[in-house]
Amino acid sequence: MSHAPDMPQAVLFCCDHNAVRSPMAEGLMKQLHGHAVYVQSAGVMNDLEIDGFAIAVCAEVGVELSRHRTRSFEEMRDWGDDLEQFDLIVALSPASQRQAQEMARHAHIDVEYWPIMDPTGLGHGREDKLAAYRQSRDQIASRLRDRFPI
Repeated sequence: MSHAPDMPQAVLFCCDHNAVRSPMAEGLMKQLHGHAVYVQSAGVMNDLEIDGFAIAVCAEVGVELSRHRTRSFEEMRDWGDDLEQFDLIVALSPASQRQAQEMARHAHIDVEYWPIMDPTGLGHGREDKLAAYRQSRDQIASRLRDRFPI
């Protein structure tokens, strides 16, 4: 499988809690490119479990998130994941963009910011909430297809 010239070998997706947007991006990217690209995700904080609505809307498109374990940048380092193994960090929230830029500054890692809507707290009732999460999922999927074409 040939890589596009700017196709990274390893991508880290990050957001605030690693519970909604970044795990969705990780799962969708793996679905898109399999093992051709090493993909992980992390959050600024790890204070939430993987979000049930994120699990539900990803299951609709064949992406399994229920086994995802949330983790912070700090935990990544503690568990021996070297940030320098990534060629690209994609930040999906302003706070994670700031932290990624701070950490990548000395490592020569590219940081991209994708303004993906945070669906948590949107909508009243299950159907409204699912619609908001689908919107975020589809925003991420669209950006992934544009940025990392097959």
